[in-house]
Amino acid sequence: CKELGLWALDAPEEMGGANLPAVTLMALNEELGRTVVPFTFPPDSPNLHMLMATANEQQKKKYLEPYASGDAKSAIAISEPNAGGDPSGMLTRAVLDGDEWVINGRKIWVSRIPAADFVVVMARVGSGKRHEGITAFIVDKGTKGFEVLREIPMLAGHRTYELAFEDCRIPKENLLGEVGAGFAPMQLRLVIRRLQMGAWCIGMSRRALDMMCTHAKQRVTFGMPLSDRQAIQWWIADAAMKIHACRLMVLDAARKQDLGQDVKFEASMIKVYATEMAAEIIDHAMQTFGAMGVTKEMPLHLMAQRVRVMRVYEGPSEVHRMSIAKKILKEAR
Repeated sequence: CKELGLWALDAPEEMGGANLPAVTLMALNEELGRTVVPFTFPPDSPNLHMLMATANEQQKKKYLEPYASGDAKSAIAISEPNAGGDPSGMLTRAVLDGDEWVINGRKIWVSRIPAADFVVVMARVGSGKRHEGITAFIVDKGTKGFEVLREIPMLAGHRTYELAFEDCRIPKENLLGEVGAGFAPMQLRLVIRRLQMGAWCIGMSRRALDMMCTHAKQRVTFGMPLSDRQAIQWWIADAAMKIHACRLMVLDAARKQDLGQDVKFEASMIKVYATEMAAEIIDHAMQTFGAMGVTKEMPLHLMAQRVRVMRVYEGPSEVHRMSIAKKILKEAR
């Protein structure tokens, strides 16, 4: 990536990045979605943006700049065994003891742990409910009291991890942002990922549609090509319309983000629409290919597994639908 000039695409120029606008990044991520190679342009954008929004000058030197330059890798720990799709229900606690924060709790479904030099850990300070008290902390790899309990194999070759924090002591200066103000930057991080996921789903859907069209024109059953059958034609037409609509949704949200607008609502709609669209189009492509479509000789099974995981992480579809409905009902007259 560095040799090709594809490093730190959305990092500030003063940190060696290209500072590309979100609209351009969506086009890049759409193309990236067409490949089954598990790869993202480094450094991973969501954590980058969260650090840019919260890190003080000391933290920028110690964590953000090395992360942007590729000299450090990061992970983020949000979900808990009893608080997955509802991060506001987290039980992990952080207590200030002199010049140190003491963290106790468990986290699960955390990615990139083996390579991470530091982890952004979300914990609650005080006894507040819902979003109250949620705070971000930086925990360095190898810190006493920070333990990786197990690796959890996921679909599509993903690996996540369960973590434990038992009287884990970190320096007072490893507080990221302000006490009790961690929910907003955490949401910013999630929005960045959700827009990426929308673009990835468009790329996967395009590839599945291309494969479906090529095969439908070549495959003859009962004396006529599959491409002449109405069922296949409707799958193709629906796929093209939905891909077009999804791309417009993604680019609209990216443009608003470039203008500094809050796009949490748009990101939620994209997360649901894009993942369900891709699941449907990939499934229709698999059905068009028949038995070959469900073999491991084709890339379709990898895309199907990947998008199935997407419907759960960064907020399951049902939670997003709930939040979308709540906002619309609140604003309805």
